[in-house]
Amino acid sequence: MSPDLRPRIVATEKVIRPHVRRTPVTELSGPELGLDGGSVTLKLELLQHAGAFKTRGAFSNLLQRPVPPAGVVAASGGNHGVAVAYAAGRLGIPAKIFIPRVASAAKVERIREYGADLVVGGESYGEALAASEEWTRKSEAMPIHAFDQEETILGAATLGLELEAQAPELDTVLVAVGGGGLLSGVASWYGRKVRLVAVEPEGAPTLRCALEAGRPVDAPVGSIAVDSLAPLRIGERNFPILRDTVAEVVLVSDEEIRAGQRRLWDLLRVVAEPGGAAPFAALIAGKVRTRPGERVGVVVSGGNTTAVDFGR
Repeated sequence: MSPDLRPRIVATEKVIRPHVRRTPVTELSGPELGLDGGSVTLKLELLQHAGAFKTRGAFSNLLQRPVPPAGVVAASGGNHGVAVAYAAGRLGIPAKIFIPRVASAAKVERIREYGADLVVGGESYGEALAASEEWTRKSEAMPIHAFDQEETILGAATLGLELEAQAPELDTVLVAVGGGGLLSGVASWYGRKVRLVAVEPEGAPTLRCALEAGRPVDAPVGSIAVDSLAPLRIGERNFPILRDTVAEVVLVSDEEIRAGQRRLWDLLRVVAEPGGAAPFAALIAGKVRTRPGERVGVVVSGGNTTAVDFGR
Protein backbone atom coordinates (compact mmCIF):
# COMPACT_ATOMS: atom_id res chain seq x y z
CA MET A 1 0.00 0.00 0.00
CA SER A 2 1.09 3.54 -0.71
CA PRO A 3 2.77 5.36 2.20
CA ASP A 4 0.32 8.28 1.74
CA LEU A 5 -3.19 6.90 1.64
CA ARG A 6 -5.01 10.07 2.66
CA PRO A 7 -6.33 10.91 -0.86
CA ARG A 8 -7.65 7.36 -1.23
CA ILE A 9 -9.16 7.48 2.25
CA VAL A 10 -10.99 10.68 1.35
CA ALA A 11 -12.24 9.05 -1.85
CA THR A 12 -13.34 5.94 0.05
CA GLU A 13 -15.21 8.05 2.59
CA LYS A 14 -17.20 9.66 -0.21
CA VAL A 15 -18.07 6.25 -1.68
CA ILE A 16 -19.30 4.71 1.58
CA ARG A 17 -20.80 7.84 3.19
CA PRO A 18 -24.39 7.12 2.06
CA HIS A 19 -24.18 3.70 3.71
CA VAL A 20 -22.49 4.33 7.07
CA ARG A 21 -23.23 6.44 10.12
CA ARG A 22 -21.09 9.36 11.23
CA THR A 23 -20.87 8.02 14.75
CA PRO A 24 -20.88 10.51 17.64
CA VAL A 25 -18.17 11.48 20.06
CA THR A 26 -18.63 12.40 23.70
CA GLU A 27 -16.14 14.19 25.91
CA LEU A 28 -15.32 13.39 29.53
CA SER A 29 -13.07 15.47 31.76
CA GLY A 30 -9.77 13.87 32.73
CA PRO A 31 -10.51 14.15 36.47
CA GLU A 32 -13.72 12.13 35.97
CA LEU A 33 -11.43 9.23 35.09
CA GLY A 34 -8.71 9.92 37.62
CA LEU A 35 -6.41 11.72 35.17
CA ASP A 36 -4.45 14.88 35.90
CA GLY A 37 -6.60 17.34 33.98
CA GLY A 38 -7.09 17.16 30.25
CA SER A 39 -9.97 15.50 28.48
CA VAL A 40 -11.01 12.14 27.05
CA THR A 41 -13.00 11.99 23.83
CA LEU A 42 -14.80 8.70 23.22
CA LYS A 43 -15.56 7.82 19.59
CA LEU A 44 -18.71 5.73 19.96
CA GLU A 45 -18.29 3.53 16.91
CA LEU A 46 -20.33 0.80 18.57
CA LEU A 47 -23.31 2.87 17.36
CA GLN A 48 -22.33 2.13 13.75
CA HIS A 49 -24.65 0.03 11.56
CA ALA A 50 -24.09 -3.63 12.54
CA GLY A 51 -22.46 -2.53 15.81
CA ALA A 52 -18.81 -1.96 14.85
CA PHE A 53 -16.34 -0.18 12.57
CA LYS A 54 -16.24 -3.30 10.37
CA THR A 55 -19.21 -1.95 8.41
CA ARG A 56 -16.94 0.68 6.89
CA GLY A 57 -14.59 -1.95 5.48
CA ALA A 58 -17.45 -4.13 4.29
CA PHE A 59 -18.95 -1.34 2.18
CA SER A 60 -15.49 -0.27 1.01
CA ASN A 61 -14.95 -3.75 -0.43
CA LEU A 62 -18.41 -4.19 -1.90
CA LEU A 63 -18.47 -0.77 -3.56
CA GLN A 64 -14.86 -0.60 -4.81
CA ARG A 65 -14.24 -4.14 -6.07
CA PRO A 66 -16.04 -6.05 -8.85
CA VAL A 67 -18.36 -8.53 -7.14
CA PRO A 68 -18.92 -11.80 -9.06
CA PRO A 69 -22.35 -13.43 -9.47
CA ALA A 70 -21.40 -15.92 -6.74
CA GLY A 71 -21.34 -13.05 -4.26
CA VAL A 72 -18.93 -12.72 -1.36
CA VAL A 73 -17.48 -14.85 1.41
CA ALA A 74 -15.97 -13.80 4.73
CA ALA A 75 -14.41 -15.41 7.77
CA SER A 76 -14.81 -13.68 11.09
CA GLY A 77 -14.65 -13.93 14.83
CA GLY A 78 -18.04 -12.25 14.69
CA ASN A 79 -18.16 -8.51 13.98
CA HIS A 80 -16.72 -8.65 10.46
CA GLY A 81 -19.23 -11.34 9.63
CA VAL A 82 -22.06 -9.21 10.99
CA ALA A 83 -20.86 -6.23 8.95
CA VAL A 84 -20.47 -8.14 5.68
CA ALA A 85 -23.88 -9.76 6.17
CA TYR A 86 -25.42 -6.33 6.78
CA ALA A 87 -23.70 -4.60 3.86
CA ALA A 88 -24.33 -7.44 1.42
CA GLY A 89 -27.97 -7.55 2.42
CA ARG A 90 -28.37 -3.81 1.87
CA LEU A 91 -26.81 -4.10 -1.59
CA GLY A 92 -28.61 -7.31 -2.59
CA ILE A 93 -25.42 -9.39 -2.81
CA PRO A 94 -25.26 -13.08 -1.76
CA ALA A 95 -22.96 -13.60 1.24
CA LYS A 96 -21.61 -16.68 2.99
CA ILE A 97 -20.07 -16.16 6.43
CA PHE A 98 -17.82 -18.56 8.35
CA ILE A 99 -17.40 -18.06 12.08
CA PRO A 100 -15.94 -20.24 14.87
CA ARG A 101 -17.91 -21.67 17.76
CA VAL A 102 -16.40 -19.07 20.14
CA ALA A 103 -18.43 -16.30 18.45
CA SER A 104 -20.98 -14.77 20.78
CA ALA A 105 -24.64 -15.67 20.50
CA ALA A 106 -25.45 -12.03 19.77
CA LYS A 107 -23.20 -12.03 16.69
CA VAL A 108 -24.55 -15.35 15.42
CA GLU A 109 -28.09 -14.03 15.74
CA ARG A 110 -27.34 -10.77 13.93
CA ILE A 111 -25.66 -12.52 10.98
CA ARG A 112 -28.73 -14.70 10.56
CA GLU A 113 -31.06 -11.72 10.89
CA TYR A 114 -29.24 -9.98 8.03
CA GLY A 115 -29.90 -12.96 5.74
CA ALA A 116 -26.40 -14.30 5.08
CA ASP A 117 -25.68 -18.01 4.70
CA LEU A 118 -23.93 -18.76 8.00
CA VAL A 119 -21.53 -21.61 8.75
CA VAL A 120 -20.49 -22.07 12.40
CA GLY A 121 -17.56 -24.43 12.91
CA GLY A 122 -14.05 -24.79 14.29
CA GLU A 123 -12.60 -23.47 17.49
CA SER A 124 -10.84 -20.37 16.21
CA TYR A 125 -10.85 -17.60 13.63
CA GLY A 126 -8.02 -19.42 11.83
CA GLU A 127 -10.19 -22.49 11.29
CA ALA A 128 -13.06 -20.33 10.04
CA LEU A 129 -10.66 -18.60 7.64
CA ALA A 130 -9.42 -21.93 6.26
CA ALA A 131 -12.99 -23.07 5.69
CA SER A 132 -13.83 -19.81 3.92
CA GLU A 133 -10.79 -20.14 1.66
CA GLU A 134 -11.91 -23.62 0.65
CA TRP A 135 -15.37 -22.26 -0.16
CA THR A 136 -13.78 -19.46 -2.24
CA ARG A 137 -11.96 -22.05 -4.37
CA LYS A 138 -15.16 -24.01 -4.95
CA SER A 139 -17.59 -21.15 -5.48
CA GLU A 140 -15.50 -18.34 -7.03
CA ALA A 141 -17.10 -15.95 -4.56
CA MET A 142 -15.12 -12.80 -3.71
CA PRO A 143 -13.36 -13.04 -0.34
CA ILE A 144 -13.53 -10.04 1.99
CA HIS A 145 -10.76 -10.29 4.55
CA ALA A 146 -11.48 -9.04 8.04
CA PHE A 147 -8.28 -6.97 8.24
CA ASP A 148 -5.56 -8.00 5.77
CA GLN A 149 -7.12 -6.38 2.69
CA GLU A 150 -6.45 -2.99 1.14
CA GLU A 151 -10.09 -1.97 0.83
CA THR A 152 -10.77 -3.14 4.39
CA ILE A 153 -8.02 -0.88 5.69
CA LEU A 154 -9.25 2.06 3.61
CA GLY A 155 -12.73 1.61 5.04
CA ALA A 156 -11.42 1.51 8.60
CA ALA A 157 -9.34 4.60 7.88
CA THR A 158 -12.49 6.65 7.35
CA LEU A 159 -13.02 6.43 11.12
CA GLY A 160 -9.74 8.29 11.59
CA LEU A 161 -10.79 10.94 9.09
CA GLU A 162 -14.08 11.35 10.91
CA LEU A 163 -12.52 11.48 14.38
CA GLU A 164 -10.03 14.16 13.41
CA ALA A 165 -12.86 16.32 12.06
CA GLN A 166 -14.88 15.86 15.26
CA ALA A 167 -11.96 16.28 17.70
CA PRO A 168 -9.10 18.04 15.88
CA GLU A 169 -6.98 18.81 18.95
CA LEU A 170 -6.28 15.27 20.17
CA ASP A 171 -2.77 14.47 21.37
CA THR A 172 -3.14 10.69 21.81
CA VAL A 173 -5.51 8.10 20.34
CA LEU A 174 -6.11 4.64 21.85
CA VAL A 175 -7.29 1.85 19.54
CA ALA A 176 -7.81 -1.87 20.12
CA VAL A 177 -5.85 -4.27 17.94
CA GLY A 178 -6.53 -7.84 16.91
CA GLY A 179 -5.57 -8.40 13.28
CA GLY A 180 -4.76 -4.72 12.94
CA GLY A 181 -7.44 -3.56 10.50
CA LEU A 182 -8.84 -0.70 12.55
CA LEU A 183 -5.53 0.50 13.95
CA SER A 184 -3.73 0.39 10.60
CA GLY A 185 -6.61 2.34 9.09
CA VAL A 186 -6.52 4.99 11.81
CA ALA A 187 -2.72 5.08 11.53
CA SER A 188 -2.94 5.50 7.75
CA TRP A 189 -4.99 8.65 8.30
CA TYR A 190 -3.11 10.19 11.23
CA GLY A 191 0.44 9.01 10.56
CA ARG A 192 2.51 10.47 13.40
CA LYS A 193 0.31 13.53 13.95
CA VAL A 194 -0.89 11.97 17.21
CA ARG A 195 0.56 9.44 19.65
CA LEU A 196 -1.06 6.14 18.66
CA VAL A 197 -1.44 3.59 21.45
CA ALA A 198 -2.37 0.02 20.55
CA VAL A 199 -4.35 -1.89 23.15
CA GLU A 200 -4.64 -5.68 23.11
CA PRO A 201 -5.58 -8.41 25.59
CA GLU A 202 -2.87 -10.06 27.62
CA GLY A 203 -4.18 -13.37 26.30
CA ALA A 204 -3.90 -12.37 22.61
CA PRO A 205 -0.89 -10.07 22.10
CA THR A 206 -0.73 -10.27 18.30
CA LEU A 207 1.01 -6.93 17.73
CA ARG A 208 3.36 -7.26 20.71
CA CYS A 209 4.53 -10.66 19.44
CA ALA A 210 4.95 -9.36 15.89
CA LEU A 211 7.01 -6.36 16.98
CA GLU A 212 9.25 -8.57 19.10
CA ALA A 213 9.78 -10.96 16.17
CA GLY A 214 10.06 -8.24 13.53
CA ARG A 215 7.27 -9.86 11.49
CA PRO A 216 3.77 -11.30 11.93
CA VAL A 217 3.94 -14.51 13.97
CA ASP A 218 1.41 -16.72 15.72
CA ALA A 219 0.38 -15.41 19.13
CA PRO A 220 -1.61 -16.96 21.98
CA VAL A 221 -5.37 -16.97 21.46
CA GLY A 222 -7.16 -16.21 24.71
CA SER A 223 -9.08 -13.55 26.65
CA ILE A 224 -12.75 -12.70 27.04
CA ALA A 225 -12.30 -10.69 23.82
CA VAL A 226 -11.40 -13.82 21.84
CA ASP A 227 -14.18 -13.31 19.28
CA SER A 228 -12.90 -9.87 18.25
CA LEU A 229 -9.25 -9.41 19.26
CA ALA A 230 -7.64 -12.84 18.87
CA PRO A 231 -7.06 -13.76 15.20
CA LEU A 232 -3.79 -15.70 15.83
CA ARG A 233 -1.51 -13.17 14.10
CA ILE A 234 -1.37 -9.61 12.87
CA GLY A 235 -2.07 -9.04 9.17
CA GLU A 236 0.77 -8.93 6.64
CA ARG A 237 -0.50 -5.64 5.15
CA ASN A 238 -1.25 -4.20 8.57
CA PHE A 239 2.08 -4.90 10.26
CA PRO A 240 4.34 -2.47 8.32
CA ILE A 241 1.88 0.37 8.91
CA LEU A 242 1.71 -0.35 12.63
CA ARG A 243 5.45 -0.88 13.00
CA ASP A 244 6.07 2.58 11.54
CA THR A 245 3.36 4.54 13.36
CA VAL A 246 2.40 3.00 16.71
CA ALA A 247 4.11 4.67 19.66
CA GLU A 248 3.21 2.13 22.33
CA VAL A 249 1.53 -1.26 22.81
CA VAL A 250 -0.41 -1.79 26.04
CA LEU A 251 -1.79 -5.10 27.30
CA VAL A 252 -4.93 -5.37 29.43
CA SER A 253 -6.14 -8.28 31.53
CA ASP A 254 -9.61 -9.77 31.38
CA GLU A 255 -10.34 -8.25 34.78
CA GLU A 256 -9.34 -4.80 33.52
CA ILE A 257 -11.54 -5.22 30.45
CA ARG A 258 -14.51 -6.11 32.64
CA ALA A 259 -13.81 -3.05 34.77
CA GLY A 260 -13.77 -0.94 31.61
CA GLN A 261 -17.14 -2.33 30.56
CA ARG A 262 -18.60 -1.53 33.98
CA ARG A 263 -17.20 2.01 33.97
CA LEU A 264 -18.62 2.75 30.52
CA TRP A 265 -21.99 1.63 31.81
CA ASP A 266 -21.73 3.63 35.01
CA LEU A 267 -20.65 6.84 33.25
CA LEU A 268 -22.63 6.75 30.01
CA ARG A 269 -25.00 3.78 30.10
CA VAL A 270 -23.04 2.37 27.15
CA VAL A 271 -22.83 -1.42 26.86
CA ALA A 272 -19.67 -2.36 24.93
CA GLU A 273 -18.48 -5.86 24.19
CA PRO A 274 -15.07 -6.78 25.68
CA GLY A 275 -13.08 -5.93 22.55
CA GLY A 276 -14.82 -2.58 22.29
CA ALA A 277 -14.07 -1.68 25.90
CA ALA A 278 -10.39 -2.68 25.83
CA PRO A 279 -8.89 0.76 24.98
CA PHE A 280 -10.99 2.52 27.62
CA ALA A 281 -10.03 -0.21 30.08
CA ALA A 282 -6.34 0.48 29.46
CA LEU A 283 -6.84 4.17 30.19
CA ILE A 284 -8.75 3.82 33.46
CA ALA A 285 -6.41 1.04 34.65
CA GLY A 286 -3.48 3.47 34.42
CA LYS A 287 -1.77 1.47 31.70
CA VAL A 288 -1.41 4.56 29.50
CA ARG A 289 0.60 7.39 31.01
CA THR A 290 -0.75 10.83 30.17
CA ARG A 291 0.64 14.31 30.69
CA PRO A 292 -1.25 16.98 32.64
CA GLY A 293 -3.79 18.51 30.31
CA GLU A 294 -3.38 15.87 27.60
CA ARG A 295 -6.29 15.38 25.19
CA VAL A 296 -6.91 11.68 24.67
CA GLY A 297 -9.14 9.99 22.11
CA VAL A 298 -10.48 6.48 22.68
CA VAL A 299 -12.22 4.40 20.02
CA VAL A 300 -15.05 2.30 21.47
CA SER A 301 -16.08 -0.13 18.73
CA GLY A 302 -18.08 -3.27 19.31
CA GLY A 303 -21.58 -3.40 20.71
CA ASN A 304 -22.64 -6.86 19.57
CA THR A 305 -23.26 -8.41 22.94
CA THR A 306 -26.18 -9.64 24.96
CA ALA A 307 -27.18 -7.84 28.15
CA VAL A 308 -24.15 -7.70 30.41
CA ASP A 309 -24.24 -8.87 34.04
CA PHE A 310 -21.84 -6.59 35.89
CA GLY A 311 -21.99 -8.69 39.04
CA ARG A 312 -24.23 -6.42 41.08
